[in-house]
Amino acid sequence: MKTPGHFWVEINIVRSLDRYQGYKTIQWPSCGRLAPPAKSTRLIAMPFPLSPQSIDALADIITGGSGMGGGPPPIGIYRSGPQLERFMRGCNVDFRINGSRVPSLTTALLDINRGFEPEKVLSRIIEAAADPRDFIHEPERHIAVLDHLNRVLRFDGFEVQQQGGRMRFVEAGKGVPVLAELAGLSEVIDFDTVSRDLDRALASSQTDPEDAVTAACSTVEGVCRSILIELGQPLPAKKDVLGLYNAVKQPLGLSPDRSDIDPLIAGDVRQILSGLATVIGGVGALRTHGGDAHGREKGYARIDTRIARLSIHAASTAALFLIETWQRKFPTRPLPKADHLGE
Repeated sequence: MKTPGHFWVEINIVRSLDRYQGYKTIQWPSCGRLAPPAKSTRLIAMPFPLSPQSIDALADIITGGSGMGGGPPPIGIYRSGPQLERFMRGCNVDFRINGSRVPSLTTALLDINRGFEPEKVLSRIIEAAADPRDFIHEPERHIAVLDHLNRVLRFDGFEVQQQGGRMRFVEAGKGVPVLAELAGLSEVIDFDTVSRDLDRALASSQTDPEDAVTAACSTVEGVCRSILIELGQPLPAKKDVLGLYNAVKQPLGLSPDRSDIDPLIAGDVRQILSGLATVIGGVGALRTHGGDAHGREKGYARIDTRIARLSIHAASTAALFLIETWQRKFPTRPLPKADHLGE
């Protein structure tokens, strides 16, 4: 039944046989909080809407509680009415206090949760609520915020993870330790190119697997390119990912034919290094044939989410190994920032 004050949008969502197919009718509150998108949405394979318990926990963390005293200390940061409005604007949500702070925000979050594309809007809000920059002087409170959020979010199949200096709202159990460590290393050495490509791959592995493969390949290319430029080495004639990797092997001491390895493990190391080159070449080939860097037919997906994740795992492992090798060989020599890179 269509209630007053709401209009209804019907979206036809087409998916391959291994994904959801059919129609989904979405109720959109016409309260003016969010503007309808210009084109139809893509369905994210996540269990939305969130439970009321998760919404209440999120509201408590963002508002810092009622501020009346007498109860347990607040978990989040106390924000006044104007501060709450400013916080939500930072998440691209038009929000106005109507009465009391906490009920106003809770109502707004519930409207978003029941509205159009809640997974996109709530992801931004949840990640902003756990932003570590707001807890620089109270790191213990940041830990408490993450613990409180994740205790309730895991019942909905989600969790918030810190990956480098950023917070990520992800499906529970789907975090990738290698990705988190690579994100941390990228920030430590100001390796902006790696961080940007990694962010893109993480964000699009579910919604756009072809773009995720392209971004994963760009991650390895960015590492290799920066190493060559920092060493003053010319870029290879063939600038694909395998060509770039082959160019950094010798200066980093990664050639399988090196003779300074313990004979007991020399064969094993050679096999691993050869396999690494094969994996990097495979990611590059997948990017060429299935990624979005060279165009694709509209509405046709060659790569599913599993393969996209596999390419991200593989590329991130290779990039992490190259960065760690650089740091071992040149411990006092940072890699250049992205704006120093050339062609």
